[in-house]
Amino acid sequence: MSQIIAILNFEEGYREAPYLDTQGFPTVAGVIRIGPKGASLSHYIFRVPRRVGDVWKQCIVEGKVQEMQQRALVQQALSQCNEARSDVLISMAYQMGVDGMALFRGMITAVTQRDFDAAANAMLDSLWARQTAGAPGVMPK
Repeated sequence: MSQIIAILNFEEGYREAPYLDTQGFPTVAGVIRIGPKGASLSHYIFRVPRRVGDVWKQCIVEGKVQEMQQRALVQQALSQCNEARSDVLISMAYQMGVDGMALFRGMITAVTQRDFDAAANAMLDSLWARQTAGAPGVMPK
């Protein structure tokens, strides 16, 4: 069973109340942007319980997976992955967008060739890995 929501909550943390992310966007429930950059948090007077946030994230994840399936190389990589490895790729797409994740061409190519050590090294040698709490375990063996 996929652990993508648990992974995202671990990597990004979870806050029920709106907060400003590191780029100044109003955000809630662990990296769900809810407003324009610089908007005052006083406009957001609600809380998102964890169960609701997890369902919201699952909906976003489903959209990301559909987007990933539209890219031939990414789709080939996903077809070589077990569930844990797929979760890692989906986490990357969630965090940086499918376009951003697709820029990891060397990593994606390594996954299509089932060279998971090379894929992990490519992930770890990136700004994404340095910014992501769970990155040391990026590509399960």
